[in-house]
Amino acid sequence: MIRTKNIPDNYKQHEAFLDDIIHNYDTKGEDFGNQDRNALKLFQLEATTLNVKSFRIPNLVNQIAYKFFRKSKAQRSFEYANKLTQLGIGTPQPVAFYEFKTWFLFKKSYYISEQLDCDLTYRELTTDFNYPEHEHILRSFTRFTYQLHEQNVHFLDHSPGNTLIKKNSEGIYDFYLVDLNRMVFKPLDFETRIKNFAKLTTHKWMVEIMSDEYSKCLGDASSDKIFKMMWAYTEEFQNRYHRKKRLKNKILFWRRRQ
Repeated sequence: MIRTKNIPDNYKQHEAFLDDIIHNYDTKGEDFGNQDRNALKLFQLEATTLNVKSFRIPNLVNQIAYKFFRKSKAQRSFEYANKLTQLGIGTPQPVAFYEFKTWFLFKKSYYISEQLDCDLTYRELTTDFNYPEHEHILRSFTRFTYQLHEQNVHFLDHSPGNTLIKKNSEGIYDFYLVDLNRMVFKPLDFETRIKNFAKLTTHKWMVEIMSDEYSKCLGDASSDKIFKMMWAYTEEFQNRYHRKKRLKNKILFWRRRQ
């Protein structure tokens, strides 16, 4: 197995520790968060907690693609985190990434970042409507999204669990993006900006608040027009999501019967 890695200068002194994390990933560390798709573990490095994401081995087609044609999810996460940091956009501090390949296929990859303890994620806003300053946070999040768009950041996985929210010492809410491997850095047209809100909530009243705040950010746009577009894209995404879910359940049902 061929191993490659990228460790920035400020973590080079800890290279042996990082190597050990990856080599013993299955037996060391503390499980963290949802383990359904990719594994997440926490490791303690002196006073710093490291978050290590292990991406599962891709299917055969993607093993070939990641080996010869595309950057891995770990590499993209690392590079995009550095790009966001340069732009002044919140994301956990990137530490390193590791890749394992054979001569012809891509296998495993790992992305390491500093663990960021947050007060909530956007997901809590969709479930706990009595959360203190709920509307204020939602409007602040909308302004954060507007700033992403203004800085030519199209976060393709702009979904409820991928924004961490932390109230700082001045009482201001800061936002941090995670799960970074799907991003595009280029100017966004109006429709792409509005469509970027489609995965965030099923609640119409939340969309009304976000569309109202986004129209204020734009200055000269009609909030009614933005709401109609934002809600239409939300419904379109939900319909597509549930269609796929029904199809998957049917396929799994027939597999179970066999």
